[in-house]
Amino acid sequence: MVAGRVDIETQAWLDRLSSDELALARDYTTGNHWLILVGLLVSALVTWIIVRSGVLDRFYRKLEKRSWALRTLLVAGLFIVVETLLTLPLTLYQNWWRESEYGRTSQPLGDYLGQWAISFVLGVVVLSVFLLAVYWLIRKAGRFWWAWGGGLVAGFMAFLLLLSPTLIEPLFNQYEPIPEGEVRDAVLELAAEAGVPEDRVFMFDGSRQSNNFTANVSGVGSSARIAISDVAMDQASLDEVKAVTGHEIGHYVLGHIWRSVAVLAVLAIAGLWLAARIYPWFARQFGTDVPLEDIRSLPVFLFVIGLLGTLADPVTNAMTRMGETEADAYSLEHARLPDALAGALIKTAEYRYPLAGPVEEALFYTHPTVENRIRAAMEWKWRNLPDGTESE
Repeated sequence: MVAGRVDIETQAWLDRLSSDELALARDYTTGNHWLILVGLLVSALVTWIIVRSGVLDRFYRKLEKRSWALRTLLVAGLFIVVETLLTLPLTLYQNWWRESEYGRTSQPLGDYLGQWAISFVLGVVVLSVFLLAVYWLIRKAGRFWWAWGGGLVAGFMAFLLLLSPTLIEPLFNQYEPIPEGEVRDAVLELAAEAGVPEDRVFMFDGSRQSNNFTANVSGVGSSARIAISDVAMDQASLDEVKAVTGHEIGHYVLGHIWRSVAVLAVLAIAGLWLAARIYPWFARQFGTDVPLEDIRSLPVFLFVIGLLGTLADPVTNAMTRMGETEADAYSLEHARLPDALAGALIKTAEYRYPLAGPVEEALFYTHPTVENRIRAAMEWKWRNLPDGTESE
């Protein structure tokens, strides 16, 4: 009987989506899958252009009287500038034009380009320093440099996570306390029960970049915070806000950020080990014989890393889906609002096709499908609420 009720209620929630809405979500999501392949092809083309043009070789020779560190830093910076500019048309299409066409953003092009410029400058500075450290390891750490590389990746990620809420994210959005009222009271009550300080819960103007219904956890340690987009605040009922907040508190309390850092560090070790072994073959295909320890290997080296990262997506997606499932379960146990959680999830179906099969979900989805998440909420509801109705 319970299984039958779960099926009926899950389908009732999904029936709130019209055939046109489902078709649009299907089209948008499938397009995102194809863009993964397009991105790899564009990356290969850009790598070929940079290698064959010899731009890094000429710049490298002009710096031959400089120290190794400065030469490496500047060549890395030049590569990032050239690569970013060459891929800008795809970036604009994918992140602004296509999002605008599907109604996922209302951001004016000028504002998007202004924020892109900030990201561009940050990327040149931060990634150049990181790449300098990578090439220093390759030179100094011997044949097992890739093992040390995993620690470098973990440390770099932790450093960015620590700085992001206070120094990086405020460059793109305004973060403010939730306005006084019943929403703030309800959210802070949930946060207090989980031991989350009230000054760690914010609302931000996510509508500046995206019309998506979203919230997130960012930062680590004393900088960690929970942020809810103004889109969610405007579109959701009080109970839906509480359910979403419970989900984000779950990420915070369960330490999913640290688990992600640990898993990605292990994957980085495996990826760097494999990249070091297959780099020579890829270098020959792109027409260069520059050894890996030379900074001029960077275009091919990063292409190989990007390719391996794409192939590892099912692994990282599985880790992320596990965290999302755990956060949903935390929300259900503490907010006890399964219907409200389902209502919030339906609002995300516009940009994440809700009915994908298990293979597509495993390969491409960072979250369980909306159908699976709603089903889990309905199962919890009928196991834990005596008459199938929500209660505080």
